[in-house]
Amino acid sequence: MIKLDYWWIRVFDYPRLQKLALTLVLIICWFFTMGIELNSERYIWIAALIISSSYLVTKVWPFTPLGKKMIETVPYSEEAGIHILVGNVYQYNKNYQKAVSLVHDVDPDLIFFVETDKAWEKGLSEIEKDYPTQIKIPLDNTYGLLLYTRMEIVSQKINYLIDDEIPSLELDIKLRNGEVITVYAIHPTPPVPGENEKSTERDAEILLVGKKSKENDKPSLVIGDLNDVAWSYTTELFLKNSEMADPRRGRGLFNTFHAKVPLFRWPLDHIFLSKDFGLGGMKVEKGIGSDHFPISLRAVLTPTNDTDTIKANGDEKEEAREKISRGLNDED
Repeated sequence: MIKLDYWWIRVFDYPRLQKLALTLVLIICWFFTMGIELNSERYIWIAALIISSSYLVTKVWPFTPLGKKMIETVPYSEEAGIHILVGNVYQYNKNYQKAVSLVHDVDPDLIFFVETDKAWEKGLSEIEKDYPTQIKIPLDNTYGLLLYTRMEIVSQKINYLIDDEIPSLELDIKLRNGEVITVYAIHPTPPVPGENEKSTERDAEILLVGKKSKENDKPSLVIGDLNDVAWSYTTELFLKNSEMADPRRGRGLFNTFHAKVPLFRWPLDHIFLSKDFGLGGMKVEKGIGSDHFPISLRAVLTPTNDTDTIKANGDEKEEAREKISRGLNDED
């Protein structure tokens, strides 16, 4: 409810499902103590817990199979589709062969791995024979990018949208049927103590890419580890201003982080689709030794589909502009 960018506020966007479970447990515990005298203070606490859990339900509900789908499921077409694999490999993870094996098993058209350094570039060299087109930006700062594809890249840009040490990609890719789509591949910095005290830069990069997608006349995808959860205020603002669709809605959480702590998992890695696409399938893949699970998606260019996107009002458009401006100007 408080929209300040400080990390110690924004961090509570992540565990909403866990907070919901905790409040429900507390409510149940209160009912088991009904035999104990209830005073006005106890009623206040129970009411507060019920209000809190009700609010959290409204945030989590759209990401369950009971929620409304934003994008329809369609049969996958090799000619009009693209199969994408996205993963944060965790730079200090050395299980290169697990990642290579996953690529062979999934057999995607495009692979986007983040947190990749020179060691990861070398460790993934085995897949290069199957993916002749590569864009490599190995870095030691946990923001390296490696992209591999067997599809034709018509044009490419390496952008440094907010920070000159954090790259992102903007690619025009030709599908097998000759249609050209745009893929924005990003990995913005998270709001964490010791690195970024605020979410300003992350929010600005996400919203700036959303603005680019909205202004682009080509069908587009936004992919990557956004360091933000699907149900956060920033992600919803992104969806409204970009008018893109989140394939998770109405299907499930598809949690990708934390791979090694089952109790604390949330949807952190994303593939968003413009309204030109239908969904051919989506899956959280097996672990590769990272703290993230990779995620794959089959998108199908379907210009006549009925995608249910959400749109920003005037205040939300202005808020997005202000957040982008603050990020570009690095205001405190």
